[in-house]
Amino acid sequence: MPKSMSVVREAIVADASGEADEAMAEGTAAGQGRAGRKVLPIVEGVVLVAALLAPLVLQDYLTVFATRVIILALFALSFDLVWGYAGIMSFGQALFFGSAGYGVALLARDLDITNIFLVLPAGTLIGLTFALLLGGFLLLGRHPSSVIFVSLGTLTGSYAADRLARGWYYLGGQNGIPSIAPMTVGGYEFTEGPAFYYLVLGILTVVYLLCRFLVRSQFGLALAGLRENEQRIAFFGYKVQHLKAIIFAIGGAVAGLAGSLYAFHEGFVWPNMVGVVVSTQVVLYVLFGGSGTLVGAVIGAVIVEGVSFWLSDNYRDIWPIILGLLLLLVILFRPLGLISFVLGERERVGSFGAKAKKNIKEKRNAP
Repeated sequence: MPKSMSVVREAIVADASGEADEAMAEGTAAGQGRAGRKVLPIVEGVVLVAALLAPLVLQDYLTVFATRVIILALFALSFDLVWGYAGIMSFGQALFFGSAGYGVALLARDLDITNIFLVLPAGTLIGLTFALLLGGFLLLGRHPSSVIFVSLGTLTGSYAADRLARGWYYLGGQNGIPSIAPMTVGGYEFTEGPAFYYLVLGILTVVYLLCRFLVRSQFGLALAGLRENEQRIAFFGYKVQHLKAIIFAIGGAVAGLAGSLYAFHEGFVWPNMVGVVVSTQVVLYVLFGGSGTLVGAVIGAVIVEGVSFWLSDNYRDIWPIILGLLLLLVILFRPLGLISFVLGERERVGSFGAKAKKNIKEKRNAP
């Protein structure tokens, strides 16, 4: 391993160790410390098994709802990469999600292209392209961009896309693009039901594993350094803004993939898909579940959507108020999200933390 990476590793662990010690002093991390580094794989395994078994016990209409939730979990995964690992507060993540949805809808409407091996890569490429353009403008300037500048810039981009979609007749204006043809493989059409559910679940699993590999790689180590102490990483000579632009583009590609699946599952696209409301919605998913863990974003999307569905069915007049209070309580008392009940800060930083701490101790004890 390069010497610079070893230095980054030690710096990250030093920051993480201090935060973990403070948490233990408050008495909140005792259970987490006992669980150690085996907690995260267990949580991931439980979530996967539950997802695999869900269609076997759910009614048909709930399977359709669960498919939508999994697509939104994929969308939440894209935001967790951007914010949870690089510290970029993107209030315009829906821009990549919705633009990909519009893109594949136009392919299906105007060119009669619905093959899964064409439309999903096309949607991913659209999300990647828009993220590169917006990220290049916001992140790759002569001077480092502030968090507020990037937040407002992404928010403005999402709002502008919403207004453009509403006023452009070719995109359907306020009504969007309805009656999108089903996604196909050969002569088979993916319609709502278990087949579409398992397709989406398989895609989410593959993307999740790729993201897990990414954040546990040397590139992920640099991202963890950004999250823990951006100034220190810059001091070591890393081009911080370039790292941010890369992960911003990857997040846009994942959001584009989610938007493509969402468009074909719902059968139509509309301006809200690129707007501020959906951009804020994905922020709540990650806040609720826990940022910087990947699985926290998935859990957050499932819980928020599930609670919203149940509340809207039982408390139709006041359910948004109840949901808002629940979200507020979680943010106030568990700022690291629900995943922090079982996941310690040291494991959240990454598997490279233990080795780094061991190396630090060996150096300190060396004569």
